[in-house]
Amino acid sequence: MELINQHTKSIMEGCKERARAAGLSFTDESLEYIVTNRDMLELSPKVMIPTLYDYWVHDVDVLRGKGQYELYPHNPYETVINTRPPISFYNDNNPDWLNVMIFYHVLAHIDFFQNNLYFRHTWDYDFTGQALSDKRVIAKLRAEKGRWVDYVIEFARGIDNVVDFHGELAELFTPPGAGYSDRLNYYFDVFLQSVKKVSINEYVKEVTRYNESLKNLGELGEKSFFAEAARRYPELEAHFGRQEEKHPVRQRDLLRYLLDNSEFLERDENKWMKSILEIVRKTSIFFQPQIRTKIMNEGWASYWHEQLFLQDDRIKGHEVDFARVHAGVTAMPRVGMNPYALGMRLFSQIEEQADKGRLSFEFQRLADSDARKRFDSGAATGREFIFRVRENLSDYLFLKNYLDQDFVDRHKLFVAGKRLDQQRMVWQYFVKSRKAEEYRAMILGSLYHPPTITIDQTKGVDGSLYLVHSFEGKQLVQEFIANTMMGIEYLWGGPVHLETSEARIVSGQPSSQGREGVQEGEISWQRVVYTMNQKALSKKSL
Repeated sequence: MELINQHTKSIMEGCKERARAAGLSFTDESLEYIVTNRDMLELSPKVMIPTLYDYWVHDVDVLRGKGQYELYPHNPYETVINTRPPISFYNDNNPDWLNVMIFYHVLAHIDFFQNNLYFRHTWDYDFTGQALSDKRVIAKLRAEKGRWVDYVIEFARGIDNVVDFHGELAELFTPPGAGYSDRLNYYFDVFLQSVKKVSINEYVKEVTRYNESLKNLGELGEKSFFAEAARRYPELEAHFGRQEEKHPVRQRDLLRYLLDNSEFLERDENKWMKSILEIVRKTSIFFQPQIRTKIMNEGWASYWHEQLFLQDDRIKGHEVDFARVHAGVTAMPRVGMNPYALGMRLFSQIEEQADKGRLSFEFQRLADSDARKRFDSGAATGREFIFRVRENLSDYLFLKNYLDQDFVDRHKLFVAGKRLDQQRMVWQYFVKSRKAEEYRAMILGSLYHPPTITIDQTKGVDGSLYLVHSFEGKQLVQEFIANTMMGIEYLWGGPVHLETSEARIVSGQPSSQGREGVQEGEISWQRVVYTMNQKALSKKSL
């Protein structure tokens, strides 16, 4: 692995000038390395962070990657990581024209990292430097404690998706002195939702009333707002007073809860374990936004490498080469999903709709298809609008808001189903639906969505830890429950309970259509509690 030469660096600097002129925003400094395929295979398990701590699973992934490469050779064009300064890696056999395209792609990624608000917690420090420090801490502990270090890493990584990523962001976006009082936060976040459990309509009315109070009365607006709230809810101040006396608990952040409340980890002989839990949690939170913005990030980069490359005079003579590579990267598959293709086309459609004023209520209420095709208010705000989308949304909101029927019809998308041909005993794939809501549900169902696990302090008795899984239609993977709960029991130092929902098959008869699985209505959901006590797992129904 070595830095790119001066000739290639000059190409990158030329790309930076053109990208900034088009509106992209990123820091001046960046590091570019030339790497071999072997380097790529060795860095991939560490998410391309060379300084990430060592762990035996990384070595297994390297061996697996080398085996796969021997069977299916492949050459990734680039990889870029969100560090300060940004670091990108390039294959050692890329020609100059391809590097122009790739550099534009990378610069758009960097723009996304440094401007999308889901990455806000990564902007103020260099993760590679922090990761090197963490690596040294773990290496020192491994020399002192031996294999127990790897046990603790494994236990922590088993629950590193149960971290309160949005809670972490909330603290950044409402810093002290931002104008939001503790009483206001408590009223809207806890009192109305958890204590009074008001309807959504009532909640929105309260938000509107608060905004109107500020608008009409200025600095006295909040005082007037709470005078009315206290009249309607006389118990508000008493509840708020009790809340102020309590130590804040991050009930959706299991790793944070263990760090703050585990008596086992507070013992002098076990305090070293807390350093490992902090490292695993911090690493998980750092990578959370990349997992949650995959489609947007790759779509944004693909959109810009196409826009900027086609305007670059350095591509002359390589238009066909570019078309071949670009089509391979951004082709829309008939079955399945390509994040590069889907994200790029969505950004392009959003820009076109904003230019024509089709994101307005006036357009949305049109039912006539011909009128929708002809509609054009001449707003011409598309480029500005997609920059705001890039700044504020994640994959879920991006798809939920903009993947509509017009997009599905335009690109001839559909949901594929499969059925068993009982005569030939083969699976047949067919067009199940062309409705936008069903296609959108399919894509949303494929997004990263870790289980919501909260700590119920009222049910944890005799030093036990009681976890509640908020069931959202998908049960936990049962084969992982035993080992994961064993790790939690070790870190907690006492019994652990997990309340969740499991499927119960009412009828085992296959469907008449020969579809895989069972018919709708044949499954009922049963609430159960798993208990891990002294490495023994038990289960009971509620």
